[in-house]
Amino acid sequence: MAVTNVTFEVVQREYRSLRDGFPKFCGCDTCRGDVLVYALNRLAPHYVATRQGEILTELSLASDQEKAKLDVALLEGFRKVALAPRCGAKPSQL
Repeated sequence: MAVTNVTFEVVQREYRSLRDGFPKFCGCDTCRGDVLVYALNRLAPHYVATRQGEILTELSLASDQEKAKLDVALLEGFRKVALAPRCGAKPSQL
């Protein structure tokens, strides 16, 4: 197994689950990437090199406190990117 940042994988999954709640959000590759980068820059990375480490880390990131931190970072990202999308989409309030 290669070295993996489990936080990145969890943030991508959570982005997909939250995305439907923002129908006015552009969601193109640029906007999606900007939200992910915004959130990841505010969360601690969790690198692993084994499947066991990945499973244990995912379990710890699934705790209510960690999930709340992750969701707050993503929601702030959605809001900020929607207000000033770099892709040329019309800015919107979410």
